[in-house]
Parts: sequence; C-alpha cells; structure tokens
Amino acid sequence: MDLFATFELASARTLPALDASHPCSRLHGHTFTVILTMRGPVDPQYGWVMDFADVERAWAPLKAALDHVHLNAVPGLENATTEHIALYIWERLAPALPLLHEVEVRESGRSGVRYRG
Repeated sequence: MDLFATFELASARTLPALDASHPCSRLHGHTFTVILTMRGPVDPQYGWVMDFADVERAWAPLKAALDHVHLNAVPGLENATTEHIALYIWERLAPALPLLHEVEVRESGRSGVRYRG
C-alpha cells in the first residue's frame, strides 16, 4: 500500500550553472509541491500504513529550513535544481521515515521530478 502526503514550499532560487542569458539563472521563485510517498503493509492493529502525524512531524524541520528562503543559501543546495531539492529532502527524511518510497517535487503543475532512493 502506498500512503502519500502533500506539502508546499514557497522558495526562491537561481540555477548558477546556466548561462546568464537563461531566465532561470536569475533569481526567481516557485511554490513547490512536495509529495512524500511511503510504501508498506497495512498494520493489522491500526489499519494504516503509518500515522500521517508522523509524516508531518518528520517534514516540519524541512519546511522550516526550505520555506520562504533563498534555496541557494541552504548548505547542500547551492545549485538548487528540482533534482537536488528532491535528493536533499530524501537524504534528510529517509532516517526518520523508514517506509519512505518516493519524493516528488513539482515546480509547477506541469513539471517536476520523482526520486526513489
């Protein structure tokens, strides 16, 4: 069974590896949608894969670190591509969420990435 929780981050970034003529090389912002998917069996006692409150608790420090900030100033996100954001989230959540199966980060309704460690 897959369980998912959706969160949002409003953040700014630049993509410094790009040529200066590329619009994403300049400071710009996104309201990122982050979808965390946990995969596991349904617990016979509780009837769920895991408690959504545990997912929210694990997410809270990441929201505090990444929401309403310039992502390039966050250590580890100096090149804050959507791919790097997904990896960053995975690396910090996987220890707290052993059932973590996928981190999806959407930078718009039409584009994003999915990472499965």
